[in-house]
Amino acid sequence: MTRRELLALMGSAPAFAAKSAPTAPVSLAKVPSYEEDVAVALTRMFDQIGGAGRLVKNKTVTIKLNLTGSPGLRLEGKALGLTHYTHPKTVAAMAHVLSRAGARRIRFVESCWATAGPLEEYMLDSGWNVRQLQSAAPNIEFENTNALGKGKKYSRFNVPGGGLIFPGFDLNHAYQDTDVFLSMAKLKNHATCGVTLAMKNIFGITPASIYGDDAGEHEPNESPTKGRGTTCHFGKRQPSKCSPQELNPNSDRSSFHRMPRITAELVSARPIDISFIDGIETMTGGEGPWIRRELAHVKPGVLVLGTNPVTTDTVATAVMGYNPRGQRGTPPFAFCDNTLLLAESLGVGTAELDRIEVAGEKIASVRFPFPIIERGG
Repeated sequence: MTRRELLALMGSAPAFAAKSAPTAPVSLAKVPSYEEDVAVALTRMFDQIGGAGRLVKNKTVTIKLNLTGSPGLRLEGKALGLTHYTHPKTVAAMAHVLSRAGARRIRFVESCWATAGPLEEYMLDSGWNVRQLQSAAPNIEFENTNALGKGKKYSRFNVPGGGLIFPGFDLNHAYQDTDVFLSMAKLKNHATCGVTLAMKNIFGITPASIYGDDAGEHEPNESPTKGRGTTCHFGKRQPSKCSPQELNPNSDRSSFHRMPRITAELVSARPIDISFIDGIETMTGGEGPWIRRELAHVKPGVLVLGTNPVTTDTVATAVMGYNPRGQRGTPPFAFCDNTLLLAESLGVGTAELDRIEVAGEKIASVRFPFPIIERGG
């Protein structure tokens, strides 16, 4: 463990880390149903944090969706957007609001599960009406970032300060060929990281062509058909040799150690400009129906929006009834290190709730307690 990590995770560290970490306002809104006018709610939320036009006018906006896991896996047979996928209505509403605010181009991206095929086909398999989404705004693009895709080469993102697990990452061009990067997440538990919100959502930006179980040893495999668990989760293999290798291949191989650190350093290397978390309907107990523990479909009826991913995730964690500064061994970080504190230690943002301005609803008025997880993933 480095000195920086130690400072973040020691009981005496919070005051030191929080004072030096940046902050930004976060907006909370009550939205009880997807039948509500989500675009109206989003417009009001953006206005509360300075306005959408200030962020996106005349700019390219790349939106990372959360389409985790195979489309064939469903909780209780429910539509994917009601449990663990980004909901199509929030996506269409976001595109409409950003386009109206002057966004020049909107690109939706995701590293689709076990395929390098077109993102539009993956959306269709997931039950989306792609044509309807395309009509939400002009100049909409789609890119599956699981491989090279439409780009000519990968973009190198180095971790400021040298990194915790990796010194840098090679990613699809879409994450560099943009002015604004937006993470659209769900309000969910995570079997390994405790919570999966705006920051954990971009753990999936690493291309399987380089970091996947069937990645090429020396060069990327541009037709990956497997996930990235072997490299990123458990460290049983290195990325393709053309890309940055681990700082210490003999470090802790536990996913409870690795995943929070990789998430924090990814957010540091590829900063998130807008963080959006959908908690209108979601699931508790884990990030998807493949998790072997008690899962439940719930309706918290809340949306969270901010410009700093740590402050946004901090407020969302509090909405879930958890302590955002919880140490390892306390819910929801019972088995893992706290990604919020790790990102704070890298200077991304503050996880000190008292330093964050909350606009719109009060946390207490939208708090929806999530369960205490009794065992790891």
